Amino acid sequence: MVKKALTIAGSDCSGGAGIQADLKTFSAHGVFGMSVIASVVAENTFRVIDIEDVSPSMIEKQIDAIFEDMGTDAVKVGMLSRAECMLAVARKLREYKPGNVVIDPVMVAKNGHPLMDPDSADTLIREILPLADVLTPNIPEAEKITGMEINSVEDMETAAKRIHELGVKYPLVKGGHAIGDALDVLYDGNRMWHFSSERIDTKNTHGTGCTFSSAIAANLALGLDLHEAVREAKNYVTTAIKHSLSIGKGHGPTHHFYDLYRRGLVRKDRG
Repeated sequence: MVKKALTIAGSDCSGGAGIQADLKTFSAHGVFGMSVIASVVAENTFRVIDIEDVSPSMIEKQIDAIFEDMGTDAVKVGMLSRAECMLAVARKLREYKPGNVVIDPVMVAKNGHPLMDPDSADTLIREILPLADVLTPNIPEAEKITGMEINSVEDMETAAKRIHELGVKYPLVKGGHAIGDALDVLYDGNRMWHFSSERIDTKNTHGTGCTFSSAIAANLALGLDLHEAVREAKNYVTTAIKHSLSIGKGHGPTHHFYDLYRRGLVRKDRG
């Protein structure tokens, strides 16, 4: 039976991040993707033009539509721009209690534009974080959540423990903003796990956080255990970055379908 994954996030019209990146990632993993749009973002590879939020009522109705019919094997939550949106999502996640909830606490776009109302941070921490099986903050996001500076691997481990104390089952602090290899730190409540990959010299990293968290959700939906789901997602996003696309004037998108494009589609004889 086909596995299903739901993304609750903002829509990126340029296709590299948000809902679009999530659905591409689900498809690349052979998982059927569904979406709940929380915001419509007019953005491209170098700037965010505007954000228009979907009403909390409509967010809730989209979630109802999924769970009253199809259900999910995993849920990825991404950009939630303001407290009202967060509360709507939190109400429905508590109501339906889905398994394998991966939350990417999106706060700032790749170009530095805020994607979350700074005054909503407390709501995110109080209402959304405790619903996460896996939380995937980058270093600036982890600093905002914990109130500490992160300058070393030891600091990343401390931040992971503090996030765990906030109710997150498995914090995964991403080191993409650090120097050296791209090292991510996962805390499972008992021990630390390190996932390292080569740092790829490219500016084309639009949507990497969305892609990584969606890949983890897809792998969990497919039945992988936590550590294998993270390891495989790390490999996937590294490949997507390594073969990223030079599209646009700013940070180009990653290549979600590199393996598929390399092999090509099997085409029926049309003759």
